[in-house]
Amino acid sequence: MATEFKITLAQLDPTVGDVAGNAEKARAARAQAKADGAALVVLSELFIAGYPPEDLVLKPAFQAACRVAIEDLARETADGGPAMLIGTPWVDNGKLYNACALLDGGRVAAIRFKVNLPNYGVFDEKRVFARGPVAGPMTIRGVRIGVPICEDTWLEESADYENVVECLAETGAEILIVPNGSPYARGKTDIRLSVSVARVTESDLPLVYLNQVGGQDELVFDGASFVLNADRSLAAQLPAFEESLVTLQWTKSAAGWRCSGPVTPQIDGDKGDYAACVLGLRDYVQKNGFPGVLLGVSGGIDSALCAAIAVDALGAERVRGVMLPFRFTAQVSLDDAAKLAGALGIRYDVLPIAAAVNGFEDILAGTFAGLPRDITEENLQARARGTLLMAISNKTGAMVVTTGNKSEMSVGYATLYGDMNGGFNPIKDIYKTEVFRLSSLRNEWKPDGALGPSGEVIPVNIITRPPTAELRENQTDQDSLPPYDMLDAILERLVEREQPLASIVAEGFDRDVVARIDRLLNIAEYKRRQAAPGVKVTRRSFGRDRRYPITNRFRDSGKPLPKPDEDIVSRASCGSAEAFEG
Repeated sequence: MATEFKITLAQLDPTVGDVAGNAEKARAARAQAKADGAALVVLSELFIAGYPPEDLVLKPAFQAACRVAIEDLARETADGGPAMLIGTPWVDNGKLYNACALLDGGRVAAIRFKVNLPNYGVFDEKRVFARGPVAGPMTIRGVRIGVPICEDTWLEESADYENVVECLAETGAEILIVPNGSPYARGKTDIRLSVSVARVTESDLPLVYLNQVGGQDELVFDGASFVLNADRSLAAQLPAFEESLVTLQWTKSAAGWRCSGPVTPQIDGDKGDYAACVLGLRDYVQKNGFPGVLLGVSGGIDSALCAAIAVDALGAERVRGVMLPFRFTAQVSLDDAAKLAGALGIRYDVLPIAAAVNGFEDILAGTFAGLPRDITEENLQARARGTLLMAISNKTGAMVVTTGNKSEMSVGYATLYGDMNGGFNPIKDIYKTEVFRLSSLRNEWKPDGALGPSGEVIPVNIITRPPTAELRENQTDQDSLPPYDMLDAILERLVEREQPLASIVAEGFDRDVVARIDRLLNIAEYKRRQAAPGVKVTRRSFGRDRRYPITNRFRDSGKPLPKPDEDIVSRASCGSAEAFEG
């Protein structure tokens, strides 16, 4: 009976669809595990495919490529080195499963299927995968390992969820290893830990939580893998937002298996959000093959924060700032933009747009004859800027970074085919009040691995100067919107919590202001649908979590919600609904 056991945790950054590249990462991890004398190397959920593969996983050619890669890796384990536990799509009897394969002794020695498939928020696995059966532990070099996959540990037993951990404990598992694809959101670290502590408490088994790291479209996976001993003590904690390969020594006593390893301090809150924005932009640019990025630098705080994020993600040599002034651009904006570019060390161009805007107005003069000037002419500024940025992008191959924050995207204060469109938006899910906080934070701190300079990179004047909205010419944003702290508080209740207007008003907010913000939120849906993708950091980001119809006549009246009349519903109709559900 084994009393010593080494496990290598491979917290790595796979790329969706890069089956060969992901397989090479797995090989390199196994080589390191072999050098460390490990018996087992563990990789994350659906690692060979990259996670989440979405509908790509339905393509037979992709399924076959994943299968071939797994078989090749399995053959390589005939060398007597470590076994490998790796996530993969797997077709069995015509059904497609989210699986975890044990590769050992030159074979696929065992395979387990994910039982509980998430179908909420950013997840839609019930659409593509079949639900697997509950199975017992795998035996790896004499140790019985239970392998619940991600969601299999997240919820207790119910009508829809099997208690996989309970089954594994009852069938003799000695250690639980949980491969995950769990995306970052603010506060997620504590949630994961509390869920895992609950599973350890129920099972009296140690638990390895192995999460992937890296950006995939709008999702950012923060890694932050950890190990809990059976007494619920933290045995090891891997870093967040970076790849990590750690080999842990396990020892068995009368009380069961136990290990100890490095415990890396975690970052969360504003620091976590900033690190997520950096990693999300970095991987989007790298994985899509762009040579660099460019962005419009206005002298305002949103573009300043995006520029700092871009330099931290890619390095100054791959970032280009372009100032596109018009007659309403203040000298202070020109000065601050130049200071920002100098502090970050990026290439900086000034391209006045008067000729372009005046040219558009000249072309439209006949068409608009007799009509009053309004926001249409003002928006030509943003459209001219967008056209010029896209032209530079087309010529150089650099991706345009868009700079609209969540507050202004929520209420439609951004121009389609102008300042909203581009390749990627690192602050798409960041409210304006947090934009100010992150800008001040970046002048004091930067994440490990950030490529930008330390110290003050965003001129203090940009942070302290009242924000202006050039789309409204010389008005400030707050001439037509409530103060940002109030706006964001209302939006957080409308977007994140889905609160009825009446309950928001009951908290002390002005009824007319709440109703106006709700209206703006609803009518801007079509704009958000056409916006660039961007990093998700909140519980309900636009696009992946919050999906509303564009054509939609429902509006919350703001009146207290009526209580349902239970007496009008017959028991027979309830029974019928239950019978046909699902």
